Amino acid sequence: MLRDVHDDDLPAMRRWRNHPKVRAASFTTHEIGAAEHARWWAAVRADATRRVLVYDHDGRPAGVVAYSDLSAASATWGFYLDLDGLERSGALLRAWAGLERAAIGHAFGPLGLSVLRGEVLADNEPVRTLHRRFGFAEVAAYRRDVDGVPRDVVAIELRRQQS
Repeated sequence: MLRDVHDDDLPAMRRWRNHPKVRAASFTTHEIGAAEHARWWAAVRADATRRVLVYDHDGRPAGVVAYSDLSAASATWGFYLDLDGLERSGALLRAWAGLERAAIGHAFGPLGLSVLRGEVLADNEPVRTLHRRFGFAEVAAYRRDVDGVPRDVVAIELRRQQS
């Protein structure tokens, strides 16, 4: 289930985002401090083209879904999970699939989108595989600087009629 972020979710969200595996799969890999996180959250709340939600798995906060570039027809999305907590409970794979299902459902349901887009580091094969299983097409590949290092990136896209 996706829900609005509560202020008391913010410390856990930052902890999850700072997990070394999450940072390694992200487009910014440095550890995010409290002040930077607070600035990010203030910017999200002030920007009508962005929406950030918490994913609850088995009744517990377990991940974050972020939509950006929201328009009447499309958005770009990304996510991360509470890797430590979900691995400890043995629920990581179920939560990962559940988050993807919930994010797609929210995009084509409450958000009313026609197209959901994303970007994945090309060497992140587990995420690319999951996206393909949910019907995303890989529509482009390009290089992008990630903290000053050129990395290969794959653009993905899912259309409402394909979901």
